[in-house]
Amino acid sequence: MSRTGKRFFFWSPRILAILFALFLGIFALDVFHEAHGFWHIALAFAIHLIPATTVVLMLAAAWRWEWMGAVLFAVAAALYAHQVLPGHPDWAAIISIPLLTIAALFLADWFAGRRAHSAH
Repeated sequence: MSRTGKRFFFWSPRILAILFALFLGIFALDVFHEAHGFWHIALAFAIHLIPATTVVLMLAAAWRWEWMGAVLFAVAAALYAHQVLPGHPDWAAIISIPLLTIAALFLADWFAGRRAHSAH
C-alpha cells in the first residue's frame, strides 16, 4: 500500500471520531436554555456529555489498537440502533452510520497495518 493510503487509513477514522464526538457534544449545549440553578445545569451538562465522552474513550483505545476501535465503534452503532429502532430510523441513521463508517475505517487501518507487518 502506498504511503498516502496508509496515512489516509491511519488518520481518517481518528479525525472522524473527533468530529463525531464534537457533533455529539453540541447536543449537550441545549441544557443552557433551562432556567434552573448553576448546579442543576452543570449536572445536566455533564450527563449530556456522556455520549461524547464515550466516543473519546473509545477513540483512546482505538488509537493504539485499531481492531478494538473497529469492534467498539461497530458495537456502539448496533447498540444505539437497537435502542432507537423502529421508532426513530432517522436517529439511527444520523448516529449509527457515522459510527459504522469509523469502525470500517479502523478495520481497514488494522488490515493495512497487518499487511505491512507481514510483508517484512
